[in-house]
Amino acid sequence: MVNALAGGGTLITFPLLTAFGLPAVVANVTNTVALCPGYFGATFAQRELLKEQANRLWLLLPAALLGGLGGAFLLLNTGERLFKGLVPWLILLASLLLAVGEPLKTWLKKKSAHRKVDKQEKLVAILPVGLAAIYGGYFGAGLSVIVLAVLGLFYNDSLTRLNALKQAIALAANTAAAVVFLFSDQVYWGVALVMMVSALAGGAAGGKLANKINASVLRWLVVGIGLVVATLYFIK
Repeated sequence: MVNALAGGGTLITFPLLTAFGLPAVVANVTNTVALCPGYFGATFAQRELLKEQANRLWLLLPAALLGGLGGAFLLLNTGERLFKGLVPWLILLASLLLAVGEPLKTWLKKKSAHRKVDKQEKLVAILPVGLAAIYGGYFGAGLSVIVLAVLGLFYNDSLTRLNALKQAIALAANTAAAVVFLFSDQVYWGVALVMMVSALAGGAAGGKLANKINASVLRWLVVGIGLVVATLYFIK
C-alpha cells in the first residue's frame, strides 16, 4: 500500500524480514522476488504512454535488463557478512533518495514547462540507466528516484511520460534480478508467497486510498522509518 501511495515499501519489508530472522541476503532476494509483480502492474497501467516512446524503450530496456542481471549476480556473490555491513548504508541511501523524490518531480515539472519536448534519442543515457539498474538488482529501494533523475537530466519531456518510462525501466531491472534469484537457493518461498498475496491486496487498497491519504506525509513517515532503521543497524 505504501508503494502504491508514496513509494519506499522496501524500507519496511526488508528490515521486517531481517527482524524475523532471515539472513540479510536471503531477505533481500526474497523481497525482490515478492514485490516484482507490483512493478508489472504499475507499468501495465501506463502502457499507452509507453507506446509513444517505443524508440526510447528499445534503447534503454536492454541496459536495464543487463544492469539488473549484473546487480543480481553481484548480490549472490557478496558474502553475508559483507552485505550486512552494507545494509545500514543502503537503507540510509534509499531513505535519502525517497526524501528527494518530491523536489525532483517539482524540478521536472518546471523544466518541461519552459522547454520543448526533446524527441531525439540519447545514446549517452544508456550508461547511467545501466548503472542505476545494477543498483536496482543489488538492493532496489529508491531505484525509481534514481532512474527518474537520470531521465530528467537527459530528456526534456513531461513528468507523466518520463514517469511511465521510469516504471518500465524499473520493471526490466527488477524482473531480470528476480529471474536470477529464482534459480538460486536464496528465496524463502513461504515468506515470498505470503508477501505476493499481501502486496497485491495492499496495491489494490493503495489505489482506492490515493485520494484520501496525503502521500507527502506518508512519504516523510517512511523516510523517518528508514532513518531510524538505518541508525539501529549502525548501532547493531
